[in-house]
Amino acid sequence: MKRYDVAIVGGGHNALVAAAYLAGAGMSVLVLERLDHLGGAAVSELAFPGLDARLSRYSYLVSLLPDQIVTDLGLRLELRSRSVASYTPVVRDGRHSGLLVEREPGPATADSFRALTGSDREYAAWQAFYGELTQVARILAPTMLEPLRPASEIRGSIGGPSWERFVERPLGEVVEATFADDLVRGVVLTDGVIGTFTSAHDPSLRQNRCFLYHLIGNGTGEWRVPVGGMGAVSGALADAARRAGAELRTGAEVTRVDADGHEAELTYVQGEAEHTVSASYVLAGVAPATLDRLRDHSPAQAPEGAQLKINLLLTRLPRLRSGADPRLAYAGTFHVDEGYADLQKAYDEAAAGRLPSRLPGELYCHTLTDPSILAPDLAAQGWHTLTLFGLHAPARLFEADNAHLREVATRGYLDALNAYLEEPIEHCLAVDGDGRPCVEAKTPIDVEASVGMPGGHIFHGDLAWPWAEAPEEAGTWGVETDLPNVLICGSGARRGGAVSGIGGHNAAQAVLQRRG
Repeated sequence: MKRYDVAIVGGGHNALVAAAYLAGAGMSVLVLERLDHLGGAAVSELAFPGLDARLSRYSYLVSLLPDQIVTDLGLRLELRSRSVASYTPVVRDGRHSGLLVEREPGPATADSFRALTGSDREYAAWQAFYGELTQVARILAPTMLEPLRPASEIRGSIGGPSWERFVERPLGEVVEATFADDLVRGVVLTDGVIGTFTSAHDPSLRQNRCFLYHLIGNGTGEWRVPVGGMGAVSGALADAARRAGAELRTGAEVTRVDADGHEAELTYVQGEAEHTVSASYVLAGVAPATLDRLRDHSPAQAPEGAQLKINLLLTRLPRLRSGADPRLAYAGTFHVDEGYADLQKAYDEAAAGRLPSRLPGELYCHTLTDPSILAPDLAAQGWHTLTLFGLHAPARLFEADNAHLREVATRGYLDALNAYLEEPIEHCLAVDGDGRPCVEAKTPIDVEASVGMPGGHIFHGDLAWPWAEAPEEAGTWGVETDLPNVLICGSGARRGGAVSGIGGHNAAQAVLQRRG
């Protein structure tokens, strides 16, 4: 039986971060990935036969990946800023218009707020609101790569008023007290419900935690486009892990984890053969629920994803009824039916067990910022990718008939988009090598089947506050389990979630700290 210092279950981006740090510190590291490629959900793939367009199939953008990890691991990676933060089309009094928010808000943003709301009040409230959040982000971002600090210390750093607004009160209360316009309220709330099935006034405050994570990355909260697609992120991490000396195996499915707190054994299947390796430490890049299953434990939670991901390949960008320039409108996050009331109604309908009658979602056009994911001839012809993240589509809605309900939901999201277009999106779709329109949809059930996330939950479970909520957690790394030599290094770690590498970094630091 071969022995390693560290064996890592799963080869997603967090696992690769942990492997690079630990191998770089001189430890022997084995990574076991059941799929035939590394990267988990942070991959680029040829989604449409016969067409050379490498789409970011599951994960789309990067915000939480700390610059420190990029520097520490010497990653060969470029993250490019989008020219626009968001554009939201709207119909009021029978007239099509929209709200434009620049990445660096200036006169165009102010004019857009004024045209939508009739005064400068909402824009002033917007500036004050996000100015306050910027200060919070600058305080929290550096703590993400440290042992957990006590809640009282974080509260003292942030300040009582901000703590009360963003940590103690439901996000809906703060949004309603700050903004008057329904559309503006909705644009703010979306960051609290991305990948999290919740509502503005949920007493559990899941929406607050999700909101915070979407706004603190590197102290700016900016969501950037990885040049070369999401696969470039995982590729750079895999290269770093290999350079450090880690052993990376694909097509190797772990079927059992046995550990006693001092030593561990992992059983995995590769090809037709079953193998067993031993290790001092086991790191789980898989979800905590998956680790529980591998240890013959009952999962502590049953995660449920709540999104529909739709990937499109277009021969041209569709024109908008508002008259906005498509190259501007689609350059950032394009919100569809994400008004405040729309989001609440969609949540209520989905919670009652039916697909929302009006499906909210948001789109991203990777190729307006980085055309390199397209073959040169496609880019020259003006082709583009468009990816839609549909909200309030929990896995439970698709369980009865996933294939049929996926089609129904996809049609609903595209119809919602078409309401704001001069021409149906179908007129802009490319056709693949098999003669089919280039539309691909993934429900939470499909996500679980493809990349192994239980329930299709993109965060492996509900996000937690990025500090110690109980005194005994202070000074830990937020990666611990019931055994000192079994740690969580994936998105299910405290401060995990999204494409960040934070879970992998913190699990590696916990191991190195224990080894002195």
